Amino acid sequence: MSQSHLVFDHVWKKFRRGERHDSLRDLIPAAVTWLMRGAPAADELAEQQFWALKDVTFEVRPGQALGIIGPNGAGKSTILKVLTKILKPTRGRCEVRGRVGALIELAAGFHGDLSGRENIFLQGAIMGMRHAEIARRFDEIVEFSGIAEFIDTPVKRYSSGMNARLGFAIAAHLDPDVLLIDEVLAVGDFAFQQKAFDRIREIVSRDIPVVVISHQLDRIASLCSQAILLDHGAIVHQGEPADCIAAYVSHHGAPSERTSGEGPLVIERITVGPASAVASGQRATLVLSGVAKEHDTPCSIVIRVRASQTGQVVFATTTARCGVELPASGRFELEVDLQMNVPEGIYFAETVVRDRKREVALGSGPTASIQVRGGPSFAGLVQMNSAMRVVRDAASPRVRVGKRDEAVC
Repeated sequence: MSQSHLVFDHVWKKFRRGERHDSLRDLIPAAVTWLMRGAPAADELAEQQFWALKDVTFEVRPGQALGIIGPNGAGKSTILKVLTKILKPTRGRCEVRGRVGALIELAAGFHGDLSGRENIFLQGAIMGMRHAEIARRFDEIVEFSGIAEFIDTPVKRYSSGMNARLGFAIAAHLDPDVLLIDEVLAVGDFAFQQKAFDRIREIVSRDIPVVVISHQLDRIASLCSQAILLDHGAIVHQGEPADCIAAYVSHHGAPSERTSGEGPLVIERITVGPASAVASGQRATLVLSGVAKEHDTPCSIVIRVRASQTGQVVFATTTARCGVELPASGRFELEVDLQMNVPEGIYFAETVVRDRKREVALGSGPTASIQVRGGPSFAGLVQMNSAMRVVRDAASPRVRVGKRDEAVC
């Protein structure tokens, strides 16, 4: 671990709930209580205290990108604050070597009365850049931000999107030894989001350690070489991004209403094969394991595929629609073969047990994640596996003669 640029070694961090004593009237009785009880040890919790981080350990070496995912309140932002020295660990060790570039709260340090031009130099100086270095990067920063015509306007007149674009452009053009990214992959409009993502991917490709925190699971899967899943301050899963995303989805991404063990049909498990990641246009197989009890209720299973980034249901079908009869009793497996003709990203396969006669949901089963990687390049919502051909020396628009050049794209 001594050779890595970023080390988080058995870190604990505790905070206090409740009100702060900001008046003498409140402070005196609180101090008396504290003196009578004594100060808690570093590894103990006093009243109203809680652990925001619990024994968190990881390291990121040069050329590696670590993704940190988890629900709100899991401790993700606390980790970044410890890494940036805003907070000090209660226990454990945090070591970050080299100059840190942090893409966090992009426009938080802007001075509203200064122009965009002046804020570029101000922010660059705060981030440790020399004046000459900022001047050399100035045109590149302005061009990337896309707000050149407003660069001499006070930033207090900027929209929130313009502030975010300029903030990202400044932060992304610093050459750090370590890069920390916190929820900045959704700044600006769609075109700028893709531009920002490409810039971050370019930075990640350099030989520097990178830590990314984002709720955009498809971005984590595309950018990161490893991941950790946090919950209530502790690491509950660590390893490949696809595995961590699958663990996150199975615990937090599934619908709130689940099939109880007393229903006529229970879906116990869902797996994805032959691998959890496929190229766009390739096939993925879902295997649902369940049990049916003797019943007279005609049941079907609904399978929905939802895009993680937008939440849109891109496909849905049922066993009834496919003409598949489920058993009335006993254990069973249901294989669902899907051709993933969708853009690159993370997709959730959701399952629901439905009463066919009354057309009501009886409950929801588990959810699985499918990572779709880039296949043949295309734009749009659907992968149609297009093929193109050129007819040379055609005699007329209606009569095709001569050689044909064909390519699949």
